[in-house]
Amino acid sequence: MSFAASLAQSIAGLNAAQQEAVNYMHGPCLVLAGAGSGKTRVITHKIGRLIQAGLQPEQVAAITFTNKAAAEMRERAKSLIGKSAKGVLICTFHALGVRLLRQDGSVLGLKPQFSILDSDDVTSILKDAGGSTDAATARQWQWAISLWKNQGLNAAQALAQASTPEEVSLALLMARYEERLSAYQSVDFDDLISLPLKLLRDHAQVRERWQNTLRHVLVDEYQDTNASQYELLKLLVGERGRFTAVGDDDQSIYGWRGATLDNLKRLPEEYPTLKVVKLEQNYRSTSAILRAANNVIGPNPKLYPKTLFSELGEGEPVRVIDCDNEEHEAERAVARIQSLRAGNGETPHREWRDFAILYRANHLAKPFEKALRKAQIPYKVSGGQSFFDRAEVKDLCAWLRLMVNNNDDPAFMRAITSPKRGIGHTTLGVLGGFASQYKLSLFDSLLSHSLGTVVSAKTLASLQEFGRYINDLEYRARHTVGAQASLTFLLDWLKDIGYEKHLYAAEDSEQVAAARWSNVMDFCEWMAQRTGGQIDDTAGVTTAAETKTMLEVVQTIALLSTISEREQDQNVVTLSTLHASKGLEWPHVLLAGCVEGMLPFRMDDEHGAGHEDALLRLQEERRLMYVGITRAQRSLAVTWVRRRKKGRDYIAGVPSRFIAEMALDKTTVKEDPREKLKALRAEFAKRAADQIQAFAKNGN
Repeated sequence: MSFAASLAQSIAGLNAAQQEAVNYMHGPCLVLAGAGSGKTRVITHKIGRLIQAGLQPEQVAAITFTNKAAAEMRERAKSLIGKSAKGVLICTFHALGVRLLRQDGSVLGLKPQFSILDSDDVTSILKDAGGSTDAATARQWQWAISLWKNQGLNAAQALAQASTPEEVSLALLMARYEERLSAYQSVDFDDLISLPLKLLRDHAQVRERWQNTLRHVLVDEYQDTNASQYELLKLLVGERGRFTAVGDDDQSIYGWRGATLDNLKRLPEEYPTLKVVKLEQNYRSTSAILRAANNVIGPNPKLYPKTLFSELGEGEPVRVIDCDNEEHEAERAVARIQSLRAGNGETPHREWRDFAILYRANHLAKPFEKALRKAQIPYKVSGGQSFFDRAEVKDLCAWLRLMVNNNDDPAFMRAITSPKRGIGHTTLGVLGGFASQYKLSLFDSLLSHSLGTVVSAKTLASLQEFGRYINDLEYRARHTVGAQASLTFLLDWLKDIGYEKHLYAAEDSEQVAAARWSNVMDFCEWMAQRTGGQIDDTAGVTTAAETKTMLEVVQTIALLSTISEREQDQNVVTLSTLHASKGLEWPHVLLAGCVEGMLPFRMDDEHGAGHEDALLRLQEERRLMYVGITRAQRSLAVTWVRRRKKGRDYIAGVPSRFIAEMALDKTTVKEDPREKLKALRAEFAKRAADQIQAFAKNGN
């Protein structure tokens, strides 16, 4: 079957609203995709339809918010349109920003090998620029500067609009921070949006080239865009406005990090020919769950009113479980999971992966972890420590960053001390002073003829040996192609610097050191695989249609998705915050901690906030509840506690107002899963006794 015939057949399987969204290609389009309404299916089919209509794959871009979503979309596009999917640019907003800056950042003074700083690097630079040793204070500065950047403001603009002495001080600090980033030839994550925005806004030739390159742009999770991302999108699509924005105003839960519903409001104003398509059929949840979701979101004002419906049947009623305290809540959650998993003989066996416990804040996970461990139920905590946050992986990333950008001072400081090589803090302090005096990077200072005047001959030799090794590493990485060769390169490097010995020397426990070394091996294998091809342990052969050099992969180091995102689906119960659960789904969901002060969060403590601000926060909390409810496919339970911990004290727990807003049938909302489990066990015991009795009787 031809591509066109196959695609037409696949599109015919979509519902009427989905087909309307896919087939509208000649102007701006907003697809309001309710929870579970098949938005990824619409996006991938529209990519195929655009290519079928005459666009080259390279002229189509699909922008997502996470690496995981981009990977999933890439796989779906590949299965739908085959090898043409390789040419389509499917990536996150930040990865798109990297592409723009690597290609055209020179007009902003950036070298192609610029470094991307992680959060810890930024904190360290801000501590230095602000003259503080307090990491918590530096993180507050970091947060405030990030919000300014997301609003499209640089230091000069932030200073111009500063209205308090604190804001003036912060804007001046932001200016010093910008100077350091420029000197280090580095950018932070916010710069990956703000700098491409500046690039397209201020340089017409670059803007026109990108507008001609990308003839249609699709944006997933549009409701999560901030002001800068919206402006970047506008500059990418130009006056033609060939874009498809896919989102849901009812699932906008990231206002605290700059996302704004104003972007949805502005679309019909700035694009009068905007086509609006609503996807209201839900393919995920039962009618009982959707009714609760529709009732909860009902009080919020609507930009585009919609009501989700399902053809999956009524299903189990939504349960509300009241508990004495957090420990009791966790016990009841475990009992419910055990009860549902046991079934009643008529339902199929359920796996642990079918269950999720969702909550408003990370600290609420502890009692559930304890109860699950006690019951010997396997679980994972979603949104826990990222693989790239582990010290051993950050060490290796620092080496690789320095290899591609010698001006990256934060990477230099970490690499030269991991492992230690007889170069102490005193020497590094002298080197730092020398670099500042002569306006050089730390690495360039190693090559200066004058350095020998401030350090001993032995120290100079050690420093210069480190510099030569970094240069040699960069040369080898540039000429290393494919997975097998890259793995060999990485293992040889670790052996050269004695990293395994360094890990074992740093840990009292051999078991901990072995676990850390295992993480290093995982990192190396994953990095090698990203160069393309396959690692053949028996033949040592790499096969691939497309391969990259090790250096090309290293240049994307700060944007690589976490290794946890590539892990296969584990058969474990998931514990997750509501924010981290967005975009996911499970057959059975327990929504925990639904008390006033937690969900909605601290609404009763915000007397200082203006009425309008408090109302907006309440509306976002309501959307968060809506997101939690719509993660459930077959069953949903909501729990609250009569008393909860606040610091060292207990306070009375009041059921969340959202429980009442769910408007559940009062006859179905009470459940004690412990009693149900006890009855099931009694039934199983009776059946077993009956079988034994029957066997004994027949045996006689």
